[in-house]
Amino acid sequence: MANVFEWSGKTSRGAIETGEITANSKEEVIAQLRKRDIIPTVVRPKGKALSRFGALGMGGKVKDKDIVVFTRQFSTMIDAGLPLVQALDILSTQVENKAFGKTLSMIKNDVEAGSTYADALKKYPKTFTDLYANMVAAGESGGILDTILNRLAAYIEKAMKLKKKVKGAMVYPAVVTSVAVIVIAVIMIFVVPTFAKMFTQMGGTLPGPTRLVMNLSSFMAGIGGLITGIAIVAFFVGLAQIRKTEKGRKATDAIAMKLPVFGILIKKVAVAKFTRTLGTLVSSGVPILDGLEITAKTAGNKVIEYAVMDVRKAVSEGKTLAEPLMKAKVFPPMVTHMISVGEATGALDAMLSKIADFYDDEVDNAVNNLTAMMEPMLMVFLGGAVGFIVIAMYLPIFKLITLIK
Repeated sequence: MANVFEWSGKTSRGAIETGEITANSKEEVIAQLRKRDIIPTVVRPKGKALSRFGALGMGGKVKDKDIVVFTRQFSTMIDAGLPLVQALDILSTQVENKAFGKTLSMIKNDVEAGSTYADALKKYPKTFTDLYANMVAAGESGGILDTILNRLAAYIEKAMKLKKKVKGAMVYPAVVTSVAVIVIAVIMIFVVPTFAKMFTQMGGTLPGPTRLVMNLSSFMAGIGGLITGIAIVAFFVGLAQIRKTEKGRKATDAIAMKLPVFGILIKKVAVAKFTRTLGTLVSSGVPILDGLEITAKTAGNKVIEYAVMDVRKAVSEGKTLAEPLMKAKVFPPMVTHMISVGEATGALDAMLSKIADFYDDEVDNAVNNLTAMMEPMLMVFLGGAVGFIVIAMYLPIFKLITLIK
């Protein structure tokens, strides 16, 4: 059955033209446009407002794991001599994530219409990052696309492992703290009032710890608990709103990096990510200025982003990479000295890779140390709080038994 398709494309003179064609499929529309010496950039059924990012909303988010599997398979196909369009066509039908398959299908259409693979990827920044697209561009221009794709897959896998380590470090104390708060809240709201009622009927003067626990219980069971809950929610909502602004993100990231325990972990993660990203880009043939810009954008930390952009500006003025890094005072001296040695010996990419491997191990150690330190602290907090409540509730009973004797 024939459908009406809307199209947009470039003529041989570079002019943009748009129009409508009745055809059975997109492929037929593309073929008709080619006969008219028009390179199509957008072809879609009329009435469907499907943007280039619309496919992502149809089947869920594209995960890093999906990208890694696709990149590995695509690299193998290219290395085996399979044409680019055919490889994309095969993989678009094989991927489990339907949204990702839709995106790959549209990329295939763009490549088929005359676009380079890198330019086609840049149209889908929610799926393929600037780092990915720029490395692919370097691979295409250097004729080593399969090698670059393997490097990309390795980079994404290591980035996933680093993210998993950080999440693991944050999840454990968060879960234990939440359990401790829930246990104490249940005791204070439901258990303590029963004892309080009994002690009130007995009369007499209650011990200081007992009165303190009863007053806290009364506060939490009444309007105080509601006020506390609202205050906690307001804090997190306010923090989320602050982090939506450029200055807010920079300020909160700076505070996070100065935290007693977590700050060290955040710095080590930042160094590992910076060196791994920049090293991968430089080794793939991406120009240093472009590499620094991409590294800054993908840092995930505004303090690091601003520092790297300042370094980029200094490098564009003719300075070495190590010199402005030292002045930024964000990265440890060991990192800047190793980068300086890498520049002097002409092995910057290898040195950045070594630093990244070292700091990956440092992140591992930091996570293990954090977990080992937080576990006894949280157990002492939970045990101490519950123990204090229990003792406070039993003090009047002990006093009553003494009087009876």
